[in-house]
Amino acid sequence: MKALLDFRRFRLYLWIGLGHLVMGWMTDAGQHSNAFGERFANNLWLGIYMTLVNYVLFEYTVPRLRWRKAGKATLLVIAHFILATRGVALWRQLGTVIHFYTVFPGEEHSISDNFGYSFATALLFGIVRHIFQHVKLRQAAQQLRIEKQQAELNYLKSQTNPHFLFNTLNNIYSLARDKSDLAPETILRLSQLLRYMLYETGGPFIAIEQELKIIGDYISLERLRYDDSLRVSFHYDVEDMKQALPPLLLIPLVENAFKHGVSETRNRPYVDIHLSVAKRQLAFSVRNSTEENNGDIREGIGLSNLRRQLELLYTDYQVRVEQKVSEFCATLTINLSSHV
Repeated sequence: MKALLDFRRFRLYLWIGLGHLVMGWMTDAGQHSNAFGERFANNLWLGIYMTLVNYVLFEYTVPRLRWRKAGKATLLVIAHFILATRGVALWRQLGTVIHFYTVFPGEEHSISDNFGYSFATALLFGIVRHIFQHVKLRQAAQQLRIEKQQAELNYLKSQTNPHFLFNTLNNIYSLARDKSDLAPETILRLSQLLRYMLYETGGPFIAIEQELKIIGDYISLERLRYDDSLRVSFHYDVEDMKQALPPLLLIPLVENAFKHGVSETRNRPYVDIHLSVAKRQLAFSVRNSTEENNGDIREGIGLSNLRRQLELLYTDYQVRVEQKVSEFCATLTINLSSHV
């Protein structure tokens, strides 16, 4: 059963009542130059009554008004009409009996005066309450949107890490199947990389220097699969290595270059990687060799997840992919200041 007085909701009416008290007293002070204390007491006394009446009106009466129950609705309206007219008069009389409320000569109030006063007060409470509820709903919707985006980001990350691990284990399987002496070293490098990813990339951001280290370790891991015919160049020009970046944001483009490019290139495979960050503008490009094809662009889980993460994280970014006859190029630009 709902309590008669919900103090959490009633606090709003207390604040509105306080504003009503200040406005009423200032109005009286502007119109009359005498008895400031008594007039403040009068406004306080009426403010207590109107706060309680409007709390009942908006929290209990209005929610229960139904057209299908016209008789009940009519009784409720009549009851509040009485509270807004005769009730105000009786409340004033009670105040005079206990010597809290002062009736000034020539300032007596009629029934119509009481109704006008009550209507204006109800309008004030209703407008402020509506604005407050609207703001709360918008804040709740915003919080739900943030929580939904965070849950989706966590899901995308949970896909990216196993996807990366799956591809790397495939590489190790190939070495083990060929009984390569590089298999143990590859497993060790993978273990070190995964340990670093587990303990250093759990937060929402890492420093760019950490992301560069992950990329460098991944390149070293991939190099073990190839002979000297593979050419890899990795250059970067970063003005501040401590700038924040979402973890593992760049690795999908590098991983894609090896899995769908170098691994399928028979003659002179290569990967060219370049990163520049200046004035909060990030530019990352990855070019890799491919076999001759008809220009179709293949995007796997890594690239599709990257696009979605960028959509959730930034408002100013661009991902461009271009498939040439024997080369694939992916370019990512981000305005790091546009993080949502």
